[in-house]
Amino acid sequence: MLLIGAGTLIGAAVAGQTIAAPATSLKGPEAFAAIADPQARSVALFGEMAKVIESPRCLNCHPRTDSPTQGDDMHPHSPPVSRGMGGMSVPGMTCNTCHGESNFTFANGEGSIPGDPAWALAPVEMAWVGKTRGEICRQLKDPKRNGGKTLAQLVEHNAHDHLVGWGWNPGKGRSPAPGTQEQFGALTAAWVANGAHCPD
Repeated sequence: MLLIGAGTLIGAAVAGQTIAAPATSLKGPEAFAAIADPQARSVALFGEMAKVIESPRCLNCHPRTDSPTQGDDMHPHSPPVSRGMGGMSVPGMTCNTCHGESNFTFANGEGSIPGDPAWALAPVEMAWVGKTRGEICRQLKDPKRNGGKTLAQLVEHNAHDHLVGWGWNPGKGRSPAPGTQEQFGALTAAWVANGAHCPD
């Protein structure tokens, strides 16, 4: 079993174990307004953000290994692929060999191949699988491990980045990330506005 975030257990797909059901909804920032202490409010806001961060839509492409997982059950990617240069896999089998600029639904309508113009594996510095919410939070705040982003740029990224937005439009056969990208962006902005504090 892998520990994802604070207390959520994810079973290794190869061992035939099941994945805990991911969250399907998000609260908006207003749901945390009654928390008087800004630090406690910020930590609570990040906890709500984590419902997205810990969803299969994000974790599949933020692995701790050099290979992504796929599907709601986070099974090993098929065909087998490796991170390669820039997260685009290896020559002759780069991500865009199969992944186009948009989702491709199978002719029988029973599934799809996900796609986005920026489709790639997240850099290893941005690996989330196996980390606590506190570790992920500190990682997101660190420009050395978040792609050089300031907190303001992180808010913009979460709220408007097209590849992030794919999580809510994942194609046939996949559950979307909880809530909406608009909510995720608003939660990120509120988290930053309240000090960008992290869980322990």
